[in-house]
Amino acid sequence: MSKSDYSAVLSTAQTADSQALLTPSSALDLLKQGNERFLGQQALNIDYLSQVQHTATGQYPFAAIVSCIDSRIPTEIVFDQGVGDIFNARVAGNFVNEDILGSLEFACKLAGSKLIVIMGHTSCGAVKGACDHAKLGNLTQMLDKITPALKAIETPPDTDRSSANSTFVNQVATKNVELTIETLKKQSPVLREMYDNGEIDVVGAMYDVHSGKVTFFDSPT
Repeated sequence: MSKSDYSAVLSTAQTADSQALLTPSSALDLLKQGNERFLGQQALNIDYLSQVQHTATGQYPFAAIVSCIDSRIPTEIVFDQGVGDIFNARVAGNFVNEDILGSLEFACKLAGSKLIVIMGHTSCGAVKGACDHAKLGNLTQMLDKITPALKAIETPPDTDRSSANSTFVNQVATKNVELTIETLKKQSPVLREMYDNGEIDVVGAMYDVHSGKVTFFDSPT
């Protein structure tokens, strides 16, 4: 798809036709370009109310993003997207469970999204809580979802594995994204089949709360 085609897709509300033009790869490009615009303070001049009107009778988002509930990561803003462009599933620790998997199946199989992004972030409070083995009501069970990532990071015996070690916290956050992608592919036959058939892609990413930059795992930078 040419840059002019991208501009047309970006400047108006998504339609069935514009969604159909996209591939998993070009959908990823839209998110990468959006984050570049965000970082460069060159956000599109989007008429959100117009998009509300145009999407009132239907939605055709091109991607679905699973991210953390953290207030510093407003997904549409950091990817410079408008109303009707992306599905969002937000939960502390950006993991998937039966409900989120079902939501993603709807997004891709029924609503036509071409891309799933599992996005963690630096300085994640949920990951810090898991590192510190925090106990608090329902939070305890939720943080258990991050424990496999915590255990998967091997460190020298004298390493501080608490929330005080920011490098370790970010390593766990990255591993959590990787394991979440594995879980998605194992626990959703619907999404796995679409992925194997090339209908969708599933990628990981990390958001830097200090810079606003999103680094995709398939990117060399």
